[in-house]
Amino acid sequence: MDQLLRLIDAHGLHLIEQPGPSRGGYRPETATIRVTPGQSARTTRSIIAHELGHAVLGHEPTTDPAVRARQELRADEWAARLLITPEAYAEAEELRGAHAASMAFDLGVAVDLVLAYRRLLHRIGDTTYVDARMGAGQWAHRAVSA
Repeated sequence: MDQLLRLIDAHGLHLIEQPGPSRGGYRPETATIRVTPGQSARTTRSIIAHELGHAVLGHEPTTDPAVRARQELRADEWAARLLITPEAYAEAEELRGAHAASMAFDLGVAVDLVLAYRRLLHRIGDTTYVDARMGAGQWAHRAVSA
């Protein structure tokens, strides 16, 4: 949680705990991230990271459902990369198989973030790559299964 609070400060954002129509939200006009009180620590952590993703990615409120859906996916993926390390994911996957809910519990995140992290994986044969980039050293992380 300290990492999230430092990022919130670094980006000039404010965090409030307040009920609302959803579990959390980001308001760019006030630079405020809102979380609903009374949620589990892993849910709260995941929501804060997701909403921080909206802020960092520069998302603006929209009524276009396609744009909104794209923004939600990108915020989940951003939060997943922030909260889940390749090593921790590999360990949870080995321990729990592909059961996303069990993996989420082990990783301390919401199930949505486990699913978002899976979208970032590229498996070729017995090798798993995370976070494709261009140029030399094209992958942020590479693991070969035994």
